[in-house]
Amino acid sequence: MKPDSRPYVHGRTVREAERLAYQASGLARILHHDTRYPAGSRVLEAACGIGAQTVILAQNSPEAEFVSVDISPDAIHQARRRAGQEGFKNVTFGTADVYHLPFAPESFDHVFVCFLLEHLEDPLLALNRLKDLLRPGGSITVIEGDHGSALFYPESPEACRVIRCLIDIQAAMGGNSLIGRELWHLVDEAGFGSVDASPRLVYADAGHPDGREGVKKIFIAMVEGVREEALSRGMVTGAGWEKGIRDLYRTTENGGTFCYTFFKVVAKKMTG
Repeated sequence: MKPDSRPYVHGRTVREAERLAYQASGLARILHHDTRYPAGSRVLEAACGIGAQTVILAQNSPEAEFVSVDISPDAIHQARRRAGQEGFKNVTFGTADVYHLPFAPESFDHVFVCFLLEHLEDPLLALNRLKDLLRPGGSITVIEGDHGSALFYPESPEACRVIRCLIDIQAAMGGNSLIGRELWHLVDEAGFGSVDASPRLVYADAGHPDGREGVKKIFIAMVEGVREEALSRGMVTGAGWEKGIRDLYRTTENGGTFCYTFFKVVAKKMTG
């Protein structure tokens, strides 16, 4: 597969780049506060995208060396520019496909993967390829969401429908937006040891208003991104789509509740 040809359900628009940047910063405390790498360690970040997660990794582990790759040359251009603007000197960028990574076996101490496996037709193969690049005893960190974990109030069949459109479109493109619940099992099946999974909850209501902007700018914006595809496939009517989106926004207002779960797995490559 040639660079940048793998389907990406959210599109590669300016709006999507803005969503990714907001997502990384908005979820940093929940997802990345406990990701730290020792001084001198060499870390591969697979599928770095526009570098939104990269700058957080580099800031949290300033004495580690990061090699961040992505299949999209345009994304790498944006990532390199972002890291440069932030003044990070401990990151090297390159274009590469996760199935065909141009590195020697056992050349990294750690691997970091965030929001990649959900877009792959064969996530298990990707994990095995990444495991080959790890030194014995090295760690892998994998983070994924699970759109089926979205719970909200007031209830709305139309809101459930527009979320289902995103799930089904991504599945039709060869991905799996419900992969979070499978993550422990995938990493275990790939042959890693000491597999540890932890759910990372995003929650918003009137008593927890800080999460509301994240719900709107991350999750709802992600659903909104498949509007044209959903309509063209006849998955929902225009009126049904508009009501579903309105009802999702309603969950972020007074009297509403929204909850979503990310999953983070940390594991090790076994020695011997």
